[in-house]
Amino acid sequence: MNSSVLISSFCGFFLSRVSSTRSEKVLSSGPSRPLSRGSSSKELLDPVAPEEPRGDDTHTPTRETGISEDRSDTQLGRAREPSVKRESPVTVVPVKPVLSEEEMERKSKSIIDEFLHITDYKEAGHCVEELDQASLAVFVRVCVESTLERSQIAREHMGQLFYQLIQQGSLPRTQLYAGFADTLEMADDMAIDIPHIWLYLAELLCPLLKEGGIPMRELFTEVSKPLLPVERAGVLLSEILHLLCKQMSHRKVGALWRESGLNWSDFLSEEQELQSFISEQKLQFTLSDCSSASSAASKPSLSSEELHKQLDRLLLVDMASDEQIFDWVEANLDESQMSSSSFLRALMTAVCKAAVTDDNSSCKVDTAIIQKRLPVLHKYLNSDTERQLQALYALQALIVNLDQPPNLLRMFFDCLYDEDVISEDAFYKWEVLLSNTSNCSCCFVLLSAEIGSAFSNKALRFFSRRRASISRQSPPV
Repeated sequence: MNSSVLISSFCGFFLSRVSSTRSEKVLSSGPSRPLSRGSSSKELLDPVAPEEPRGDDTHTPTRETGISEDRSDTQLGRAREPSVKRESPVTVVPVKPVLSEEEMERKSKSIIDEFLHITDYKEAGHCVEELDQASLAVFVRVCVESTLERSQIAREHMGQLFYQLIQQGSLPRTQLYAGFADTLEMADDMAIDIPHIWLYLAELLCPLLKEGGIPMRELFTEVSKPLLPVERAGVLLSEILHLLCKQMSHRKVGALWRESGLNWSDFLSEEQELQSFISEQKLQFTLSDCSSASSAASKPSLSSEELHKQLDRLLLVDMASDEQIFDWVEANLDESQMSSSSFLRALMTAVCKAAVTDDNSSCKVDTAIIQKRLPVLHKYLNSDTERQLQALYALQALIVNLDQPPNLLRMFFDCLYDEDVISEDAFYKWEVLLSNTSNCSCCFVLLSAEIGSAFSNKALRFFSRRRASISRQSPPV
């Protein structure tokens, strides 16, 4: 009896335990069932509510840590963003487009045509800087081909552009030599159709020898490489040296040749006889300084009258070339005399006197003669305001000695100003100095009557202001 009671009680306890365990499983699995089977929102909220405290105890701290880490990462990323933006303009360099040779030629021709039309060296320099630096040899080649058969002025302007690009570092010398090499290799054959090709090439190369350009030894060595096989290197170098003699004396050019350590045997073939070549090309000044002995002794100072006499003879009677004028000056004057007011006035008077033409009705200025003597005027006036002032005094005296022919002074001013012989600063300084001198208004009143629509440059504004000042200060003459 006792055993049956124990068995029945044990079975009841076991069944009650199993039923309670099943009910706990149903309750614990209750929240997951609505998520999968889509029960109502009320059924979802009732079982989940008791579970929130336990979720906070176990899982919520982990999620809060993740959120805080995400926020900190976001903040760090935002903090790094400004530094990246600041670095981008420095590190990111715009890549210049790589142009094909045909596109490079087309763009180069556009730059050249615009430059030769307006002669704006600064704008042309900016355009060249925008080109692919590795292909600038194509630009140089197109420049040479485009100007080789144009005017002398066009070639001189192009040579001056090369000089400025080299001086500014915008054109590497290797690219310059490579661009010239294409034309130099064909120059001997081209000479059949262009007989003066060596002179034209010399006009393109000569400006590169100016101060701040390319040393003579380097330039001559590089440009002669394509010409040595055809025995034309010496001919080109001879043309360049003779052009230099038009800008300075034979003695100075010869000194530059010898100081560079150059030797004609390096540019002539074994078949070319040295002495006959030097004699034919008139290059004796490169071998020795013939005037060294005379230059060592002090040169006698020439009076103002003697200077006027000698320069009038050279420019008006002998019609001497620029080289002959340079040689005479080097042989007879020292450095101090070359910059003296008496020499500058005598030179300006002779040049301007040679340019005056009289056709029995009126006096005119032959601008071609002024342009022909530009190398002489530019060399000795040297863009110096004080020297230009002495030239203006000489011109003023010449006009007075010629009894002030109508329009003559204006025509001289037009030409000298447009050819950059006299700068605007020199004109202004001349005005100030004359305004402080008694009886100075004669020239200004004379010029005031001549000024009209012919003045198309800055000088018109200058003389217009001066004319108004004279009308207030002096009675009409």
